[in-house]
Amino acid sequence: MREIHFYRTESGICPVEEFLDSLSSKQAQKVTWVLQLIEEIDIVPVQYFKKLVNTDDIWEVRIQVGSNIFRILGFLDKERLVVLNHAFQKKTQKTPKKDIKLAEKRKQDYLNRR
Repeated sequence: MREIHFYRTESGICPVEEFLDSLSSKQAQKVTWVLQLIEEIDIVPVQYFKKLVNTDDIWEVRIQVGSNIFRILGFLDKERLVVLNHAFQKKTQKTPKKDIKLAEKRKQDYLNRR
């Protein structure tokens, strides 16, 4: 079983929570369902949770609600802890490099402050 945590900046801001607050209740409900799936299932289908190649071990939570596609990026801390640190609505085929870089930067900040 995995445990999901949301990254907080040094000043206490939680980017993922802010993003989730901006979603409709139907969208937030689907995100909650996918996060619960990731916590409870040992082998999560790549449709919902996938490691991104050519990154600093960044993983993406993949959510689709109708025609809206959302991604929450994060990393694994130790074996079972998933730290989610960046979320956005996906509008292009590939995950934008700037979003990956931001997730990698927040990962380093998290590890440095741990």
